[in-house]
Amino acid sequence: MTDGASPSSPLRAYCAVTAAYWAFMLTDGALRMLVLLHFNALGFSPVQLAWLFLLYELAGIVTNLYAGWLAARFGLAATLYGGLVLQIAALAALAQLNPAWSVGASVAFVMAVQGVSGVAKDLAKMSSKSAVKLLAPDGDAGLFRWVAALTGSKNAVKGIGFFLGAALLGIWGFTAAIWGMAAVLGVILIAVAVFLPSGLPVRDTAAKFTGWKSSDPRVQRLSLARMFLFGARDVWFVVGVPVYFQMVLSDGSTEGRRWAFFVIGGFLALWIILYGAVQAAAPRIIRATGPDVVTKAIRWAGYLVPIPFALAAVVWMAGGPADWLTVTLVLGLLVFGFVFAINSAVHSYLILAFGDASRISRDVGFYYMSNAAGRLLGTLLSGVSYQLGGLPLCLATAGVMAAMAWVAALRLKGA
Repeated sequence: MTDGASPSSPLRAYCAVTAAYWAFMLTDGALRMLVLLHFNALGFSPVQLAWLFLLYELAGIVTNLYAGWLAARFGLAATLYGGLVLQIAALAALAQLNPAWSVGASVAFVMAVQGVSGVAKDLAKMSSKSAVKLLAPDGDAGLFRWVAALTGSKNAVKGIGFFLGAALLGIWGFTAAIWGMAAVLGVILIAVAVFLPSGLPVRDTAAKFTGWKSSDPRVQRLSLARMFLFGARDVWFVVGVPVYFQMVLSDGSTEGRRWAFFVIGGFLALWIILYGAVQAAAPRIIRATGPDVVTKAIRWAGYLVPIPFALAAVVWMAGGPADWLTVTLVLGLLVFGFVFAINSAVHSYLILAFGDASRISRDVGFYYMSNAAGRLLGTLLSGVSYQLGGLPLCLATAGVMAAMAWVAALRLKGA
């Protein structure tokens, strides 16, 4: 086990952290689907839908700026509990949304609640990923396997959450679904508090905020690549493709909207679940350790670039919705997901391999601050590009972001 943690059982602590992260991401995925589909059905424009998630992503940037210091100062267990408590509070607040409010008031309220949820998510993510660095067996292979398993399983659970959110919206409605998720997360919080071992890690009461930025050029360059990578995904994932599919699948009736909810939620759930499965299998797929992983990171970043450009060209040439186009989009986005998952898994390993164990929570916080910045940029561009140029411009913008991620990854070779 890496120096810096002394829990009685590293595997037990790893399982407890993983269980907490699973529970959180299940509700996080469900909440995203509930908000997106509910407000799209109410007639919100693509840009208004994007605004609902902007504070969520902006909060992630700010949270990761401070989260590393908070974890060093108060311990990773404290920040993990804090993330779970804040998510429960966000769900309880969102259940108070009043349908009689104006569009402006609704957007402002949901943005604020999503901001709290964004803080919660990144506290939980930073705590879980940092804990793996401290708990994993010695050696690159052990670290790669453990972080791939955590990240891959998390995304599979989040995918289930996407489908769960869409299904609960169609069956129970918005408010009942929100309260149900808050209750489940409350039970999980109690269970984690009971079973999480101590020593994760010992608090550093003298930790100062001044060291938030990593001085390692490898961490800085990897963080830049991460920002553009997640921007490339969220450009189409957050607003563009869900809104396009809802337009194609729904006939405007109540039953038609419910059918669209299930299909869209099912597709996004499948995408996330397969993405998570590929992440978990990434060590076996790329078969590389040590310095060779950097070479593979650059190669796989290049593989991603042509996919969204090709899909944009197909949609543009089609000129309008068609059954064959829907099938092509689904298959193309699944291919994008496979390549994206390898990139994401390699990044998740490299940040822990590059990071210094003595300040790992701050290096991971800096890295995920860049991740959140990419999601913020992708979310904003998702609504704007779709409203200005429809799905073709949305996908082409994703291609530009993927190309920038590849250029940033090339700089890792000399780091």
